[in-house]
Amino acid sequence: MEIQWYPGHMAKTRRMIAEQLKHVDAVCEILDARIPGASRNPDVDALTAGKPRLVVLNRADLADPEATKAWGAHFKKQGWAVLETDAKSGAGTAKFSAALRTLLADKLRAYAEKGQAGRVVRVMVLGIPNVGKSTFINKVAGRKTAKAEDRPGVTRTKQWVPVDRGLELLDTPGILWPKLDDPQAALGLAFTGAVKDEILDTETLGCHLMAYLAERYPEALKTGYKLQALPEREGEENDVAFGWRLLEAAGRRRGFLISGGEVDTERMAKILLDEFRSGKLGRFTLEAPQ
Repeated sequence: MEIQWYPGHMAKTRRMIAEQLKHVDAVCEILDARIPGASRNPDVDALTAGKPRLVVLNRADLADPEATKAWGAHFKKQGWAVLETDAKSGAGTAKFSAALRTLLADKLRAYAEKGQAGRVVRVMVLGIPNVGKSTFINKVAGRKTAKAEDRPGVTRTKQWVPVDRGLELLDTPGILWPKLDDPQAALGLAFTGAVKDEILDTETLGCHLMAYLAERYPEALKTGYKLQALPEREGEENDVAFGWRLLEAAGRRRGFLISGGEVDTERMAKILLDEFRSGKLGRFTLEAPQ
C-alpha cells in the first residue's frame, strides 16, 4: 500500500515552520504512542536541528505499556525529553510545563543571568495530522483555544496559545511527507486514522489490520469477536486473503449478514477500525524501536 497525499497547505506549513523556528526556544513533537516511528515526520529532524526537543507520546492509553516504555528509552538516548500523555482525558498533560522547564534549564538560567528572568518561553508544537495535537494544547492551556476534531487536517493556520505568564505555544498544522513509500508505516498511519479514510479502501485496510492483530495480538481478537479459535494462514496466503477470512469470521459472529447469508465485510471492516482506534479491542503498539 503506497500513499501519496500532500495537500498544498502542508507545503505551506513546512515553509512557515522554517520561518518561525527563530522565534521559539524549543520544539514539542507530538507522536502517536501506537506508531511512534510512523507518526514521526522525517522532515522535522532537518527542519528543527539544534532546537531542544520534548517528545510527547500521546494516546499512551491506547498503546501497549511495555512498548511505550521501550520507545521512551529510545528517544531519551537521542537526548530528547519524553512525556507520556492521553490528551483526551488530560492524563500526563499537567507534567508538560515542568518537563519543558527541565529541558530548558540551561537556557532559563542564561536568561536569568542576563536579567531576563521573566522572559516568555515559546515552544513550537509539531505533529502529523490527527495525532491529537490540538487536543493536547487545549488541555495544557486549560481552555479550548485550538480547534480539535477526530479527523486529519483540521488545523490549517498557525496560532500562538498562552499557557501562563511565562509560556506560549505555537500551534501548527499537521504535516505528512510527500510520499509514504514504507508500506508498514503507511499502514500504521492508515490504521490510526492519520490519513483520511476516503483515500483508502476500507475492506483492504481492515484485512491488513486483521492479519496483523492475528499475528501479534491473537487473544485480543478472539476475546473481542468471541472466536473460539482463529483461522490459520494457509501456506503462502497473503495478508489481504488471510485478513478477509478473519473479517468474515468476525462479521459472522457479530451477525453482519446480507442477502444470501454472505457477511457484510465492509461493515465489519469499519467496525474493526472504529474499535481499534477507540481502544475497545485493547492496547496495541504496531512497531518497535529499531
